[in-house]
Amino acid sequence: MEKQYNLIATAAAGIEALVGKELRDLGIDCQVENGRARFKGDLETIATANLWLRTADRVKIIVGEFDAFTFDELFEKVKAIPWEDFLPMDAEFPVAGRSIKSKLYSVPDCQSITKKAIVERLREVYHRPARVPLPETGALFQLEVALLKDHVVLTLDTTGPSLFKRGYRLEKGGAPLKENMAAALVMLTNWRKDRPFYDPVCGSGTLCIEAALIGHNIAPGFNREFACEAWDWFDPAVLDKVRAAADEAADYDIELDIAGSDINGRMIEIAQANAEEIGLGGSIDFKQRAVKDFKTEKDYGVIVANPPYGERLGEEEQVRALYREMGDVFRPLKTWSKYILTSDLAFEEFYGAKATKKRKLYNGAIRTDLFQYWGERPPRMPRNDAK
Repeated sequence: MEKQYNLIATAAAGIEALVGKELRDLGIDCQVENGRARFKGDLETIATANLWLRTADRVKIIVGEFDAFTFDELFEKVKAIPWEDFLPMDAEFPVAGRSIKSKLYSVPDCQSITKKAIVERLREVYHRPARVPLPETGALFQLEVALLKDHVVLTLDTTGPSLFKRGYRLEKGGAPLKENMAAALVMLTNWRKDRPFYDPVCGSGTLCIEAALIGHNIAPGFNREFACEAWDWFDPAVLDKVRAAADEAADYDIELDIAGSDINGRMIEIAQANAEEIGLGGSIDFKQRAVKDFKTEKDYGVIVANPPYGERLGEEEQVRALYREMGDVFRPLKTWSKYILTSDLAFEEFYGAKATKKRKLYNGAIRTDLFQYWGERPPRMPRNDAK
């Protein structure tokens, strides 16, 4: 049997449950915790999670886990872990750290003690004399020592640059949504690929592009590489197999009705270029247009928007005028569902209607609400009961 690893997929606060749902949809059992989902698996599981998770930040291997109340205890327990199973002699292994509500609250001390313990372990295993430093000239193995209430979790990052870096954003606007946050917003709606999708303030096009990736069932990580690919013990054939399966699973032929507009023509050029970079230029209709000029004869569509929040001085009035405009244009669309993300908690007052539901989310460090206005459901098709 393939070696099994304890794994975590990390996520922004408020979207951990989506990561859990994604893992289960991939056939991977998991437990959702604050800011992460835990699961077990082999190298193929690691490759699959990195390639397919739309809403996670990183996939990490839990190398060790224990309680520690003194620096001596931390040192000895770190040193007892078989680091040689993960780190070759020339590994470059920086140690990041964090500590919350723990007796060992000095993060730099926790980092340096962890590093020292690993070095000592590797010296003994690889028979390196104490006066000769480890070379650290090889592949990067990013480690983290994280303490929460005296419980230590040591992890090894398999991902590299965060999973939100899909590789298609040639340029971005002033306050862009991270790609995994945009995917989360799409997944929190009732949109299905046979319905219209519209972003009236599309900026660099991220929401539309993420919707198109979902609609075509394209793995979000297909266009990039991962840190684990540089490790000598990570069989490249595993990632080749998972990538080939992902290519097979993609549905490039499905017709999608996805549109984005922005008042700024330069942003439309950027959005179009980003969509073309990932091969989805023909799947999304980008147009320069003000919110007030939007009209549609279509039914049962979904609007998802991340408008400006008016965080900067002097912008509030302008932004609230935009919210009023949104209300005037979108409220009459009774069959459409609308999902609008903003940090302005008075949004409903300016939009002119109370949300069906609100969901608290963090856009980076900004606390926001997703204001959800659910449209009428399509009529049920009559059942054919003919015997």
